[in-house]
Amino acid sequence: MRGLDADIAVVGAGIAGASAALGLARAGWRVALVDAREPEPWSPRQAPDLRVYALAQASAELFTQLGVWPELLRRGLHPYRRMRVWDAAGGGELGFDAADIARPELGWIAPQAPVQDALWEALAREPRVQRHCPERIEELESGADEVRLELGSGRRLRVRLLVAADGALSPTRERLGIASATHDYGQRAVVAYVGHAEAHADTCWQRFLPGGPLAFLPCADGRSSIVWTLPQAEAERVQALDDEAFLRDLERAFDVRLGALTSVSPRASFPLVRRIAERFVQGRIALLGDAARNVHPLAGQGLNLGLADVRVLLDALGEAMPARDPGAPAPLARYARSRRSDSSIAALAFEQINRLFSNDHPLPLLLRGPALGLVDRLVPLRRFFAAHAAGWR
Repeated sequence: MRGLDADIAVVGAGIAGASAALGLARAGWRVALVDAREPEPWSPRQAPDLRVYALAQASAELFTQLGVWPELLRRGLHPYRRMRVWDAAGGGELGFDAADIARPELGWIAPQAPVQDALWEALAREPRVQRHCPERIEELESGADEVRLELGSGRRLRVRLLVAADGALSPTRERLGIASATHDYGQRAVVAYVGHAEAHADTCWQRFLPGGPLAFLPCADGRSSIVWTLPQAEAERVQALDDEAFLRDLERAFDVRLGALTSVSPRASFPLVRRIAERFVQGRIALLGDAARNVHPLAGQGLNLGLADVRVLLDALGEAMPARDPGAPAPLARYARSRRSDSSIAALAFEQINRLFSNDHPLPLLLRGPALGLVDRLVPLRRFFAAHAAGWR
């Protein structure tokens, strides 16, 4: 269509949105990337980002396809090769490692800032990407053939498809009137980096406690990133503790698996809410990443689900390339069916696991530990869980 400013506009330059913009441009589409602020430049000398992800093998394959994986590895991503899961109530323990699926690693631990910075640098070199940052959408109109945007600066954009990747509280989703099925878990996740007397052995550790799971994720500097899920009042209590008291509480909660805890970074916490958009596509607008869904951090799959959105969208829009219409109904319908189904299954599965393990009712207490031990003894099941941890279905 004559007069279009770009083929696709992507709103939101977080990891999922930036990956989508880069992948779409590399596929041959002209992309306008809009975000309210430009990401801060990253330096290896700055304090580590408390926002940490467990990147699955499938996500690494996407970053390889986008050409940024070698740069991410240079920026300090750390492989995890083993996982250990056990229940505070006792009983069995589940352990699996990369050897179960004949891989050198299950995945990688990645702070957000270096990943975001590598993507931003790649976008700056991509001639098919126009970056509009800082900018906000002031007006949005979706027609039969195009989407028209007016930005805060007064600039107008006409595109064939708008991809909304503007976060869990997506202004675009709200503007479109797309409702979300929402559930407040009444929990908060406390995050920090901790030092410990014993080496983390490239292992992700997770202990199920009555108030919620506690995860230790191995980092490149020898410390672990923790995600401690707690009922809201308890999260507020531990956040108010001084460092020494916090470490002693955390040490007990973790069953002293890595010896004495020796240091803790500044801490943060955030509320846990499950949110799934009722529609992932409306007209020529598609939701992606956290704008489409939030899930419980139990399995560390939030970002991996968002990057799976990117993979499916790139594949679906390949069908639209001959006609040069990325907003055509058929590929968008395919994207919506696939991603909303997968998101709903994942969100409800994580929620049921959280409910099963985050309580002290007698029957679950009797069953949980033996169930973990049974899975650990059954090699096919252990391989299944190892493959799932790597992001393969």
